Amino acid sequence: METAKNPVIIRTAKKDDAAAIAKIHVETWRSTYAGLLPDDLLLRMNVAEHEARWWRQVLGRYRRNHFVYVAETKADGVIGFGSGGPSREPGLAYKGEIYTLYLGDEFHGRGLGKRLFGALAERSVRDRGPSLIVWVLAGNPSRFFYETMGGKPVARRPGVMAGAKIEELAYGWADANVLVPSGN
Repeated sequence: METAKNPVIIRTAKKDDAAAIAKIHVETWRSTYAGLLPDDLLLRMNVAEHEARWWRQVLGRYRRNHFVYVAETKADGVIGFGSGGPSREPGLAYKGEIYTLYLGDEFHGRGLGKRLFGALAERSVRDRGPSLIVWVLAGNPSRFFYETMGGKPVARRPGVMAGAKIEELAYGWADANVLVPSGN
């Protein structure tokens, strides 16, 4: 819990954060996407595999076009993370994209997602300019977070994940400077 003696710090992730990020990634996927994605996909997710195969690479050699931030406290360690980089959808007029934004379930509802998202948006604006996009599963209740942050629905796309049909929604900001914390 954040207190004056245990503040939440948002910082650029280091390679040593890979295990903590992988743990949050797996746990939040299981809690967030239960009923939205196939159970076998969620059950097969493995923290060690995510750390070794994905996050260590993202935080190492693939770092050039990708940024990752963590939220942490002294008492709890890493409690959330987010990542971004160039938009992966060239057909849309958005240059920056937030790829991930996850907090441990016990840290929801405290304004930490907003703070982490603001830090990610600030970095994206600095690196890519003011336009920003985020893709979310259509059934994900967290999509309302992006609406409260001022994101406008700008696109939909169908897909398949682990054999299940999915639909993603894109929320966009023509000027993501509105997300950047004041005073930064």
